[in-house]
Amino acid sequence: MIYLDNAATTLHKPQQVIDAVVLAMENFGNVARGTHEESLSASRAVFNTRIKLATLFGCTGGAGNTVFCQNSTEALNIAINGIINEGDHVITTDLEHNSVLRPLYRLEKEKNVKLDFVRADINGNINYDDFEKLINQKTRAIVCTHASNLTGLVLDINIIGGIAKKYGLLFILDASQSAGVFDINMKDMNIDVICFTGHKSLFGPQGTGGMCIARGVEIRPFKTGGTGIKTFSRYQPEEYPVRLEAGTLNSHGIAGLSAALDFIEETGIENIRNKEEGLARRFYEGVKDFENIKIYGDYTKKRAPIVSLNIGDYDSGAISDELASVYEIATRPGGHCAPRAHEALGTVDKGIVRFSFSYFNTEEEIDEAIEAVAELCKK
Repeated sequence: MIYLDNAATTLHKPQQVIDAVVLAMENFGNVARGTHEESLSASRAVFNTRIKLATLFGCTGGAGNTVFCQNSTEALNIAINGIINEGDHVITTDLEHNSVLRPLYRLEKEKNVKLDFVRADINGNINYDDFEKLINQKTRAIVCTHASNLTGLVLDINIIGGIAKKYGLLFILDASQSAGVFDINMKDMNIDVICFTGHKSLFGPQGTGGMCIARGVEIRPFKTGGTGIKTFSRYQPEEYPVRLEAGTLNSHGIAGLSAALDFIEETGIENIRNKEEGLARRFYEGVKDFENIKIYGDYTKKRAPIVSLNIGDYDSGAISDELASVYEIATRPGGHCAPRAHEALGTVDKGIVRFSFSYFNTEEEIDEAIEAVAELCKK
């Protein structure tokens, strides 16, 4: 199988990630739940991973403000629900994943939170001037993606962060598709909270992810429970990270994520990005002129390694099934949890087939995928 569904999850992981998870499962006790070596080993591994993540993202709050979650969805829910207050106004975009949209829609329904959307055009582009036009006296935060999981468009978060800083707004960033591929520095880009997942371009295990929180940003706990400290307090401890980490951490997965971060540092984000962008560009150039093909997105702009397309009037699910069953190529069809982006692109009825590329793909695989698309276009 040629795996080109890396925007959903990277299938191929560095061997050191697999080895680290196995070693952790053989040796780790529970984090911060004892002074025996098994618990201390888990605690050290988790703390060291916090340091690596805080360094990767330039987090002003440091390791202490690096919180682990199951994935980006959980991190975004914690951040959005823990920062936005009743009656607040929030600005987001048409490019968002349901992990941003649904928490905001729920707050709109339950807490009278007002929402405004920076609109996307038929190519999935946005106008950055629209952010300022939507700001009012009750605006509390800007919440947006760094890279669209549908078109691959990379937003200029320097501009968005600058707008947030200018007007004293909080900036919550969904880095699901960008962490591990694009350089992110919370301090330089004025990001208050970055939410990330471990299982995509960070090359970690599923069930890992989290957030880095800038110094001085307060987030209410989304859940409460055991933390290993202050057992006799009726309330969740106030200090980060335990404020937001009730329950047992996935230390086995975090150990794998730590090894993945080592792989990224050793390989270099720029090298990873260049290879993935090169593979995506190779595929795009190979298919863009085929008869009956429609490619979505603006290829003159900065992009994540994603190419989304349709063939003729066929439903995206039928195309993806054919690619899998006949050509053994894994892609993602349908709505991609990005309903407003599909509305902007005019693809609500049939969805889109998404090809997404990883550092572990090869040029030979890309060429096979191009040939498969060529044959489907002829049909």
